[in-house]
Amino acid sequence: MNFNAEPMFDYMKKKIKSLNLNGPNKVRVNRGGCFDRCHEGPLMVIYPEGIWYRYIDQEDLDEIIEEHLLKGITVNRLLV
Repeated sequence: MNFNAEPMFDYMKKKIKSLNLNGPNKVRVNRGGCFDRCHEGPLMVIYPEGIWYRYIDQEDLDEIIEEHLLKGITVNRLLV
């Protein structure tokens, strides 16, 4: 199954940069290793909170950025 993980990764990096959220002591978007759950789709974890999200598309990523990263509100519907 193809979840377009690479294009979603690229989208997230560009979106974070366009919002000036990247840089020292800010948001860092990087790849993680395998979690043996590829059939369930990609994951993201936000530290220091340690909150894990699943996402399907750019709209999900936008919601995580808008709600969690910009407002500090957990997106419950996307929690793992």
